[in-house]
Amino acid sequence: MTKVPELFAKNVFNDEKMRQRIPEDAYLAFRASIENGTPLDINAANIVADAMKDWATEQGCTHYTHWFQPMTGITAEKHDSFLTPAGDGRVIMEFSGKELIKGEPDASSFPNGGIRATFEARGYTTWDPTSYAFIKDNTLCIPTAFMSYTGDVLDKKTPLLRSMDRINHEAVRMLHLFGKTDVTRVDVTVGPEQEYFLIDKELYDRRKDLKYTGRTLFGCRSPKGQQLDDHYFGAIKKRVKDFMTELDEELWKLGIYAKTEHNEVAPAQHELAPIFTNVNIAADHNQLTMELMKRLAMKHGMVCLLHEKPFKGVNGSGKHNNWSLSTNTGENLFKPGKHPEDNLQFLLFMTAVIKAVDDYQDLLRLSVATAGNDHRLGGDEAPPAIISMFIGDDLEAVIEAIINRADYESQGKVLMDTGAESLPVIRKDTTDRNRTSPFAFTGNKFEFRSLGSALNISCPNIMLNTIVADTLAGFADELEKEDNFNAACRRLIRKNLMEHRRIIFNGDGYTEGWIEEAKQRGLLNLKSTPEALAHYDDKKNIDLFERNHIFSRREVEARQEILLENYIKIINLEALTMLDMARKDILPSVSAFTGKTCATIERKRAVSPDIKADAELKLVTKLSNLLSEFSDRIDTLEEEVYAAVEHADSIHDLARFTCDHIFVAMEALRETADAMEMCTSSKFWPYPSYGELLFSVQ
Repeated sequence: MTKVPELFAKNVFNDEKMRQRIPEDAYLAFRASIENGTPLDINAANIVADAMKDWATEQGCTHYTHWFQPMTGITAEKHDSFLTPAGDGRVIMEFSGKELIKGEPDASSFPNGGIRATFEARGYTTWDPTSYAFIKDNTLCIPTAFMSYTGDVLDKKTPLLRSMDRINHEAVRMLHLFGKTDVTRVDVTVGPEQEYFLIDKELYDRRKDLKYTGRTLFGCRSPKGQQLDDHYFGAIKKRVKDFMTELDEELWKLGIYAKTEHNEVAPAQHELAPIFTNVNIAADHNQLTMELMKRLAMKHGMVCLLHEKPFKGVNGSGKHNNWSLSTNTGENLFKPGKHPEDNLQFLLFMTAVIKAVDDYQDLLRLSVATAGNDHRLGGDEAPPAIISMFIGDDLEAVIEAIINRADYESQGKVLMDTGAESLPVIRKDTTDRNRTSPFAFTGNKFEFRSLGSALNISCPNIMLNTIVADTLAGFADELEKEDNFNAACRRLIRKNLMEHRRIIFNGDGYTEGWIEEAKQRGLLNLKSTPEALAHYDDKKNIDLFERNHIFSRREVEARQEILLENYIKIINLEALTMLDMARKDILPSVSAFTGKTCATIERKRAVSPDIKADAELKLVTKLSNLLSEFSDRIDTLEEEVYAAVEHADSIHDLARFTCDHIFVAMEALRETADAMEMCTSSKFWPYPSYGELLFSVQ
């Protein structure tokens, strides 16, 4: 294997390659356009484009694509060749600055929430120079934003970049009030931990539900699941390790900071975690990571499942979004220091986050709301749907001291003696890791644990950046009027901690007691995607987005419609798949098994009336009753699917009907099917079992 430093960013047109290939004046113009947010001069753009083309063709590329992230949840690309006619039947390879900067995909064929009619096709992609171009499948991929002909945003990158600009502006403004005028930029840094399942492709191909929906719609629990905790951090099986090794190499070639890999809690579940980087780059990298996981798994005879809950009864897969703020001078704004009680700057930024999360619980919840994630939230190491913050006992004590105007007594450095002479003493962290908390402070960052594994991380980070930026703006407006900054700052911190302390919860988020306590505190419990998305266009949220120039009202309403449509379509697809599996496969198979068992009873009786067939009779009776119930529940689900058309006039009504009726009927049908699977011979059951799926990869 090539040495990692030599391999790293091999397929990326990064800063180093740019400096080597373009004149200094063009390079400086390029850097200035990024740092100052100004358009790149067309002459400099032509030089950059030509150098980019030369580098790409040297690597074997014949095509380029504007790589963008529409509202489908995946990436999109339209390939064009570098080929240009040169006369006399000859061609040359060219790539202009105009082609680099602007592309024209069809805007009406992507989800647009009514912004574009089918006949209004034109849309634009525009180059994002802050994210490096890269090579994938012998194609030069240029990260771009995507918008409608009307100027409305139709992608996930543009609002993310807008939110980054807002939090940068307001954080710098606040730091200047603290006298840190050398700070010129504050970056949002993110490290998304990616969980996923790997199963054998041959078994996957025999499951309609996995192929059509990404999750098992039927399946009873395997006798062995995750109850022994023997998979978590266990030795990685060779087949999986070979996949991980190749995945690392391909990610490193793309400049992706893949760092940590291990077995997760559920059988067949694994995790990959990168090093922190700029949130825009992190979002691009995570989309590439998911794409590569799927492709390379197939190469190794496996399938990578990124659904949030592919298997009922074992852990689902999340994507923990580690979020922080760092200055261009190298300071992490959420590092408490040795004496957090005296660190006014840390306390103010911490208070801003506390207030923002409390004021906009609904936006954080809906930013992770999907049909798949609804299965996961609330158990099996996923946080509940109630948004709260874990900050640890030490910081909670600091906050209580501030609120009560009391002295804070620090525990100081806590050392843990292992009791073995050969082992070193361990320094204890000031906070534990609360796996039941949706939004936990973990030392110098916040871990937003509610994200589902398939989610584009842009969505929750847009919300986080915007709500914190808006809160900082309000704080700065107030503090800029004060003569005694420190005293005013302390008053502002105390006032807001008193008003928003309800969002802080360090306990167990899985208990029924917390649900009741959260209700008493006035916290939202938005259990389903339709419940959460209903808040997207609340007046306070529209006002937030408009004053921070993230979304217009029209763009918010379009996004709300797109997400509700997606939820409805996913549940409907799952329901239709269940009906197909139930009628064509499960019902005939169980009927055949009961018939076989009845034949066995008859043969026994034919030999002698005295031979007992109690076991068979008991089994046939149970299965026959279940089969009758199953048939009735098939009819019920089918009726609910067809009844949905009555609610088609209102997308909100249709989403609620889908959740309250179709999904409920699906769960009832599954319950009966899983009970039948427990009683049916594996020779007759039409699909690979959970045991086979979860323990197939060795």
